[in-house]
Amino acid sequence: MVEYLNEAQIDDSDFLERPIIREYLELLQDIGVIDHLKTLNSEIRDFKCLLVKGLDLFNRSSIEEIMDATVHHISDQFVPSFIAFLWKPIPNREDITIKAYKNYKPVDIALRVDCITPFEEFFKKYPKPINFELLAFQLNNDEAVKSYLEINTEIAVPILGPFGLYGIILIGPKTYKEGYSRDELFFLQQLMSFVSQAIKNLLHYDHSLRDVKTGLYNHGFFITRLNEEAYRTRRNAYSSSIIVIDVDKFKDFNDIYGHLAGDKVLESLAYIIKQNVREEDIPSRFGGEEFTVLLPNTDNTTALHIAERLRLGAANMEVPWIDPLPQVTISIGIYTFDQSTPTDVSSIIRRADEALYASKKKGRNCCTIWESGKNTAANKPLPQNYMPIVEVL
Repeated sequence: MVEYLNEAQIDDSDFLERPIIREYLELLQDIGVIDHLKTLNSEIRDFKCLLVKGLDLFNRSSIEEIMDATVHHISDQFVPSFIAFLWKPIPNREDITIKAYKNYKPVDIALRVDCITPFEEFFKKYPKPINFELLAFQLNNDEAVKSYLEINTEIAVPILGPFGLYGIILIGPKTYKEGYSRDELFFLQQLMSFVSQAIKNLLHYDHSLRDVKTGLYNHGFFITRLNEEAYRTRRNAYSSSIIVIDVDKFKDFNDIYGHLAGDKVLESLAYIIKQNVREEDIPSRFGGEEFTVLLPNTDNTTALHIAERLRLGAANMEVPWIDPLPQVTISIGIYTFDQSTPTDVSSIIRRADEALYASKKKGRNCCTIWESGKNTAANKPLPQNYMPIVEVL
């Protein structure tokens, strides 16, 4: 009989109708086998439900989608007062992004933190969800946990990967009942393992597309997207543009102030670029001190407007460094392509480079549009606080 029970499908609706079970049904009930099978059946249903939720998370294509789905999956079981996600968009920097939810909707949260570094060593040793008061006690760093306690964080879940602590998921107290039950905490721990892995996978994928130093897209991804956009312009009969950017006299920064100062210039310029392009644009570090921006579905007038915004942003940029650095300026080349122009990548980049070189020849710190075999300069008044970089003889 034991072998028969081991082979039986626990969730078979006809299980109790089988002759051997009916024969020993009273005994099985008395010794608790039937109740145990019902418990196992319930646990299997719960695990199947959890697996469905986990697979749903892995099918999401962005961190924002994962967060939205997580909030709904948790709220199917119980309703926390809030759920907050903190993560590092760039693994080698401390800067974090915060997104919080309440009642299924994104909300602003009074969490005054700018990094999660104080928690990194702790979560490397204890890589599981933990009651936040217990974490705070073991961490013994009042300043690090103060803001988290102020918003009444109850549970913290780490997101860990090869680069260390990628992020933390914070969960507040339940809205309608006191405390989380053991089953709810178990569900939360299992679901969060799916959430953490799904976010980590997307971060790894995104990091593989980005330049480590600047956080912009890397050369390979830019070329891939440029190829795709070239074909789209041909099929859909619209214009797209690229901008090529070069830091003027960048070698002077490295030679006079050191390579670390040069790196800080690149990082600061990358930030300016990210802040001044649209969500659909593809800013990248093309190599060295050269950057590119792909502008999908953009004519040369709009491309020039964006390029000027970048040029003026760089000219007004303050680079944090030990000693004051000379003002940074950039030269820009612009090329717009459509179905009537060559749409192979090498031709597109070559023409944008020709426009860039024309900007250099015109004295730097200007934008040039490549048009019909001639380069049209677009010079704008310099900002009032502009200072030319120091000449090195």
